[in-house]
Amino acid sequence: MVHADVVRTEKLTPSLVRVVLGGPGLDGFTMADGTDAYVNLAFAPDGAPYGPVFDPQEVRGLGLPRELQPVRRRYTVRSWDPVVRELAIDFVVHGDEGVAGPWAAAARAGDVLVLEGPACGYRPDAEAAWHLMLGDESALPAVAASLEALHPDARAVVRLVCDGPEHRVPLSSPGDVDVAWLHRTGTAADAELLVEATRALEFPPGQVHAFVHGEAEEIRSVRRHLLVERGMQRSDMSCSPYWRRTMTDEAWRAVKRDFVAAMDADVA
Repeated sequence: MVHADVVRTEKLTPSLVRVVLGGPGLDGFTMADGTDAYVNLAFAPDGAPYGPVFDPQEVRGLGLPRELQPVRRRYTVRSWDPVVRELAIDFVVHGDEGVAGPWAAAARAGDVLVLEGPACGYRPDAEAAWHLMLGDESALPAVAASLEALHPDARAVVRLVCDGPEHRVPLSSPGDVDVAWLHRTGTAADAELLVEATRALEFPPGQVHAFVHGEAEEIRSVRRHLLVERGMQRSDMSCSPYWRRTMTDEAWRAVKRDFVAAMDADVA
């Protein structure tokens, strides 16, 4: 467990806030090697008899009621600067919905955030012929970091879902990148944007290494298409449903394991 102080915040889009963390609490922080490196954040609820700096494991042993336990959330690291020792995390904010988003929207310099990690599971395979990156705002930090880590001779195809042109963020890469943004319309058709765009792709020749993360049902459809219709191997894909439409964070966390098992059964 480490803790960090908010250094500054930046509103990147109407629904995306970057929080830059620093301070002596990060002296023991060592960045993971993956471009999807993530940290587990712990938020003390209102009225908690501890904080702002606390150890989640110790708090768990206090026998406090559930409503006073820290709320845990996992977030991708957007960037880590080992020289100035600053950690940037991008938060999707939808008004007062959730825990982490409202915290980020209200964060001010000097606020404290408790975190554990980092860990990781993905880095673009330098041996792959090309890269496929698919997702939405929740996948943006990892996609952006992955594109920046590509070799100059690497090729990537990227398809990202967002709420409109003002929700796009600049993406840079030394590689050859084909990026297309898919805009939601607020209709049921939004759930098909990503899979339809994937079906429409003409795959370049050679082995592909894929990163597929975002809304649960959308990712499930895309994963099924890639494994069944495109014949990809699971070992060539990093895939995870980060959130689920119509569900709160807590409700999603309660059913995620069963959902992932059902995803696996789709292509058993």
